Amino acid sequence: MAERIAIVGASLGGLRAAEQLRAAGWTGEIVVIGAEPYMPYNRPPLSKEALAGAAPFDSLAFRPRASVADVTWRLGVKASTVDLTTRVLTLGDGEPLPFDGLVVATGLRPRRLPVPGAGSIQGWARSDQPELSRQPGTTRAERAGQQGAGPGGLVLRTLDDAVRLRAALTPGVRLVVVGAGFIGCEVAATARHLGAEVTVVDPLPLPMVGPLGEPLAAALLRRHQSRGVRFHLGRTVDRFETGKVILDDGAALSCDVVVEAVGSQSNTEWLAGNGLDLSDGVLCDGHLRVEGLPYAVAVGDVARFPNARYDGVPRRVEHWSIPGDTAKRAARTLVAGLSGTPLDGAPFAPLPTFWSDQYAERLQAIGAPALGAGGIRVLDGDLDGDVVVGYHRDGDLVGVVGLGGSRTTAAVARYRGAL
Repeated sequence: MAERIAIVGASLGGLRAAEQLRAAGWTGEIVVIGAEPYMPYNRPPLSKEALAGAAPFDSLAFRPRASVADVTWRLGVKASTVDLTTRVLTLGDGEPLPFDGLVVATGLRPRRLPVPGAGSIQGWARSDQPELSRQPGTTRAERAGQQGAGPGGLVLRTLDDAVRLRAALTPGVRLVVVGAGFIGCEVAATARHLGAEVTVVDPLPLPMVGPLGEPLAAALLRRHQSRGVRFHLGRTVDRFETGKVILDDGAALSCDVVVEAVGSQSNTEWLAGNGLDLSDGVLCDGHLRVEGLPYAVAVGDVARFPNARYDGVPRRVEHWSIPGDTAKRAARTLVAGLSGTPLDGAPFAPLPTFWSDQYAERLQAIGAPALGAGGIRVLDGDLDGDVVVGYHRDGDLVGVVGLGGSRTTAAVARYRGAL
């Protein structure tokens, strides 16, 4: 059996890949390379409990299984390039790292708004934040959080991003959130809880309309508006000015803080030059092999793979359940490829799940609602109260989403067997 597997990406996908490689019988060396200086941590609370101050940032780290106690973690360093023919990684500091097997787990990063005036927003976006390094008892993550906000407004993907944003969300602060997807809506809800004045801008007519469809997205909009969030929908940002966001219709939104939540892009640049399809993440086959290579697999939301539960179309899935599901299959695939044993022939057909906590309510989903956007029906409840919505493709139920309290969450789970 070969000797070293390199896992590039030290978030949840990288951790689960290491654990699953050991579970699949890999006894050789495992090296995990991560751009952030932290061990893997839980990202969903960054826009909810942690941002609201209900969960300490240092409590978000995952507890690795005992089986990966001997794994080498190379943190705070990126993979710069890779040669898949010679099987050599080059790290950001120039060090070459030969490998026998490769796991691509580099995930995503936030998209940024390519609009004029982004430089002017950098200063005022964090002008009122405290100097955390001068406060006693601050953590390493909090001290790191006082670094610059980047070329435009604040974003929310990493622990450091969340620390910066938390410091900015003081009562009465005027916040503009650009983007009404998962992150944008969760930040808006948390900011209102913290006493901020919140305005959301999005080019689409409803928040989260892509994953939810129009009926449930309209219900979500009403819930936000009832709590004082203002929306400019069907609008885009024309430019930034000091203390203002100027929209395409000329409206000027005064603000103290801007959050850009306009989607994400895959971290695949380091894979360039190997003839791979990197047009949307990393193209994989049904075994999660990177374009069929027996010694390279991908996991998590950077992997674009076919799900046999639905069809043969490769898609990326940005849901919390996917890193674990893909890691389990990819680990078995990689160990088989390196040892020359037969592949697991069962079709890969994970059932995606996601949730979003906004105010005191939860959006709970299973399946692929976006594939059933043409056949949306209320299954239980009422759109202005607790509700469960079904999504159908060609008459078949492909997704279920609930919005409401704990009873609604339990009601969604009862549809799992039908999907």
